[in-house]
Amino acid sequence: MDVNEIRKLIPHRYPFLLVDRIVEVEPNRRIVGIKNVTVNESFFQGHFPNRPIMPGVLICEAMAQVAAILAGCSDHDPDKVFVLTSLDRAKFKQPVEPGDQLRIELEISRRRKNYFRLAARATVDGKQVAEAELSAMEMSVY
Repeated sequence: MDVNEIRKLIPHRYPFLLVDRIVEVEPNRRIVGIKNVTVNESFFQGHFPNRPIMPGVLICEAMAQVAAILAGCSDHDPDKVFVLTSLDRAKFKQPVEPGDQLRIELEISRRRKNYFRLAARATVDGKQVAEAELSAMEMSVY
């Protein structure tokens, strides 16, 4: 799934769209997304000028966007959006820097109607850089 297909599933747009590609998806089960981290990202201007590191909160946002894409590929009402309801046990193991390719893997651990609980893991070159548990809920846009 390329960025044009991703844009059909989630409302995020530049500069806040943090998913470039979906490489694997099993609806109602799991997904793998890619974020190519480039030096041109606006957040690197201030985080940090002499040692650019992707903020952990944006790694978590990328995880949440991949989760929303999985929900959009699963049984989903197209008139609703997915919102992050909780973020638990977030851990950051290594910095993510310009030139890295962030691979984000999520698996649904629990689902009830419009509520999702997911286990998320982010890696760079096969090494884990972050992990978290997320909850998301499908909600009306109106």
